[in-house]
Amino acid sequence: MKTSLLTLIALQGTVTAALAQAPMIPAPDSQIKAAVLAAPADKRDGATVYGYSPKNEFVVLRKGTNELVCLADDPAQKGLSVSCYHRDLDPFMERGRVLKKDGKKPAEILAMREQEVKDKKLMMPTHPSTLFSYTAKEGDYDATTGEVKDGYLRYVVYIPYATAESTGLPLKPEAPGMPWIMDPGTHRAHIMINPPASTTAHH
Repeated sequence: MKTSLLTLIALQGTVTAALAQAPMIPAPDSQIKAAVLAAPADKRDGATVYGYSPKNEFVVLRKGTNELVCLADDPAQKGLSVSCYHRDLDPFMERGRVLKKDGKKPAEILAMREQEVKDKKLMMPTHPSTLFSYTAKEGDYDATTGEVKDGYLRYVVYIPYATAESTGLPLKPEAPGMPWIMDPGTHRAHIMINPPASTTAHH
């Protein structure tokens, strides 16, 4: 009896630990509500949204009608981090997600995608393509309702193989909100725009 009781207690502890580690998956509507906060207001209703199923699988929560694709917040991470990007960037983003799921490290993902673009196995847009990133601290985000009190919006414009010389942009910002070019000369060269925090909060 004593052994059985100890075994039961151990099993209960294992189940409790597993439940504690499993992330709470918000309802699809709440995920969509938060995800599209990254998008311009006139693009939100028509955006495609990826998010998480009750089994924590990455799935399409809503098929859209315009050119934006939005990613819901990862329930396993603290705070809010959502993004929306032009649909022509989806093969690039999807490849990154697949490699990450396969256990590849960030440096490996960068190198593998770079080579695949050069080999024309992975196609990048030939035109500038925008990504919007919206974040908030844990205390400012209610995952259950999708409400955000104070978030920060920044902008990225992918322009593959662009350089400081081809764009006239600096390699680092010299004033708040000043555009600058990151990863110049590579497949993921992009213009970064980080506005002052007080100017980007919106709902």
